[in-house]
Amino acid sequence: MREFLDSTDRRLARLLSSDGQSSVNQLADTLKVSAPTVRARLRSLVQKNILKIAGLLNLSERPELIAAIVGINANSQGHLDDLMKRIADLPFVISVSIVTGRFDLIVEVLVAGDVQDLYRFTSELLPRVAAPGVISRSESFVVMKSHDKWVNLPRGCWEAVVDGVTDAGATKTHPTGA
Repeated sequence: MREFLDSTDRRLARLLSSDGQSSVNQLADTLKVSAPTVRARLRSLVQKNILKIAGLLNLSERPELIAAIVGINANSQGHLDDLMKRIADLPFVISVSIVTGRFDLIVEVLVAGDVQDLYRFTSELLPRVAAPGVISRSESFVVMKSHDKWVNLPRGCWEAVVDGVTDAGATKTHPTGA
């Protein structure tokens, strides 16, 4: 069962959301608690996978990044969580959510340069995550413009090698030897 955050943890998360570079001492002063308390709470939140401190990019300031939202209909027969996790492991994926409405899953994707990687994601990578017929339909929505949209860089974006293929298209060996 998920636990609820107390008011101090919520305030700490809110402060870090607005400025992830705040020092422990600054956070302690603002929260009116000791620095060791802040360190302990940060460590606990990170270990529990509740909080992740990361650098984010402002999508509206990076014209070379292309964001898309991909809606997916799936015939997963009770295995939607498994499908969601396999899609989350694909390159270019920011997030995957099970949703209500006309789609079963919504996938946020971020690619660099041109739409070729988006095409590769929808036509090659996505169909490989499940048996034929499980993903019955997908629909892509390219983000034309956004305001105050901050994103993390997913695996594959701005990388020279993704799944054994370089930016130039030549095949390379995966670093693990697989």
